[in-house]
Amino acid sequence: MTDGRPSELAREAARTLAELTGVPRHEIAITLGSGWRSAAELIGDVVADIPAAEVPGFTPSGVAGHSGRLRSIRLADGKHVLVIGARTHLYEGKGVAAVVHGVRTAAAAGATTLILTNGAGGLNPAWTPGEPVLIRDHINLTATSPIVGAEFVDLTDLYSPRLRELVGSIRPGIDEGVYVQLPGPHYETPAEIAMVRAIGGDIVGMSTALEAIAARQCGLEVLAISLITNLAAGIQNAPLSHQEVLEAGASAEGRLGPLLAEIVNTVGAAG
Repeated sequence: MTDGRPSELAREAARTLAELTGVPRHEIAITLGSGWRSAAELIGDVVADIPAAEVPGFTPSGVAGHSGRLRSIRLADGKHVLVIGARTHLYEGKGVAAVVHGVRTAAAAGATTLILTNGAGGLNPAWTPGEPVLIRDHINLTATSPIVGAEFVDLTDLYSPRLRELVGSIRPGIDEGVYVQLPGPHYETPAEIAMVRAIGGDIVGMSTALEAIAARQCGLEVLAISLITNLAAGIQNAPLSHQEVLEAGASAEGRLGPLLAEIVNTVGAAG
């Protein structure tokens, strides 16, 4: 259980969210990363679409490719999904509490399941841009944590084996990998990527791990999916750019949307 001002702010945000959306509880939450923005449109019926900045603790998105909005979506079975398009990254300098505020708000709003998505670099040369990969574990190289104080949270099975198995039944053969979060905002050097590979990393990015830790602290079941937007430095010879990330996401939207919609509705039906 979280304590102090961050959790108070999350509860305040959840109350405001309920007032603005007219939905008292959201059972599932999704955080949309680069390349996933329009994927949520196929999930179900949009009940409400509000600027994130209208909810306490949220600020307009500082990254191209993120909508900066919160949406409430009703599934066919009547459950509600909170879609968070206002991710805050550690490199924005707003602090770790701001980075995980969306996760804590989701928990305060009643969510029991959190689906994290991101756009990331792949270290496996067999992966092509536009390919989704499940995260089975992570390595946190940000040198920080959203947990403050002597609260020792077990992360052994952080990325739910049950949910990963469920996704595998939807998309047989989907790859899994170890995600490595670095602070950014600069891209990694080839030497850093070589280090990441040496310590067991398969995917590299600038989000997700801290959010997943906060989710476990809040008691949420976590599923995380990376969209491989490029091969990491030293794996590919071309320079890296955020535009490349956005273009890979745009080209994959037609495949990601139906996949994410099926995952969310199956997760919702599975309870």
